[in-house]
Amino acid sequence: MIIGAPKEIKKEEYRVGITPSGVEELKKEGHTILIETGAGEGSGFTDDEYLDADADIVDRNLIFNNSDLIIKVKEPLPPEYDLFIEGQAIFTYLHLAPNRELTDFLLNKKITALGYETLQKDSSLPLLSPMSEIAGRMAPIMGAYYLQRVHKGSGILSTGVEGVKPARILILGAGVVGTNAARVSTGLGMDTVVINKGIEKLQKIDEMFMGRVKTLPATTSNIRQEIKEADIIIGAVLVPGGKTPILITKDMLRTMKKGSVIVDVSIDQGGCIETSRPTTHDNPVYEVDGIIHYTVANMPGAYPRTSTLALTNATLPYIRTIADSGIEKAIKENPVLKSALNTYKGHIVHKTIAEALGVDYKNIDEI
Repeated sequence: MIIGAPKEIKKEEYRVGITPSGVEELKKEGHTILIETGAGEGSGFTDDEYLDADADIVDRNLIFNNSDLIIKVKEPLPPEYDLFIEGQAIFTYLHLAPNRELTDFLLNKKITALGYETLQKDSSLPLLSPMSEIAGRMAPIMGAYYLQRVHKGSGILSTGVEGVKPARILILGAGVVGTNAARVSTGLGMDTVVINKGIEKLQKIDEMFMGRVKTLPATTSNIRQEIKEADIIIGAVLVPGGKTPILITKDMLRTMKKGSVIVDVSIDQGGCIETSRPTTHDNPVYEVDGIIHYTVANMPGAYPRTSTLALTNATLPYIRTIADSGIEKAIKENPVLKSALNTYKGHIVHKTIAEALGVDYKNIDEI
């Protein structure tokens, strides 16, 4: 199979779809790997390293014109739409639920689109987890940074000092992002509260942190009360494939302390704060009613070396399966890869995405 990895064009996105060592592994199986010139530079991988791994370094058009499978990190952007060939396959983070424009493009061009974020194995999301772990660990650090008065924050030092209380952090969600955010916030000495819909995950948090983290069920009453006391709020809610529910409305925002910071990690799926909108690393924050919002849609891209290595570790076995079996066989016979499939032959074949967008769903087995 011919597999192509183009350079990412999303603003301030430095990750790349595969590492040189990943290329080397696929080459052993006899596959051809096309890497766009300079694609790995942002992650610290040179063209020479890819050449040493026996990749072909080519220009952008050659990748899209010749590849059976495109592997990326982020979703295709409008300038890339015309480069795709009808019926081509792509494997990347897609986050289609809040993105009707991209969904329509994939449907109109009959793209076989597999989303890292919807691939499920044993009730886990193994391709989303590495980036969620990084984003979760980043979130309290970003929140603490923007508490500085120079950034219009409240001026509270997150760790506190002798005789002065630390910042209070509220984490909405107890999945991979929320758990890793709690790990960092407790390590920094913050007063940490985790709110989650399911009690089971709260029990795990309780056991993991031995009571150092306060846990509460996700009721409107609890959220209303806790946001009044929070200095930092982390949005860590996930509905696999679906649009994130709004947990904090505009009216609720007005009850928060001025200078507090929101880090909405769930922004890729629409965000769990009504006032959230996607931002970029070069302009990451904005203010609403005195509350600082950090809503960067590709947070792990700030640490591209770590992120690219972690991502390739996770994706490579699945890329190998697709390449070895062929796209059609892989998506129809492998249940795990089938769960990653979002669009196929002009249809949405992921039920949660179809429901989120309000469009028709088609079972792949009926196509």
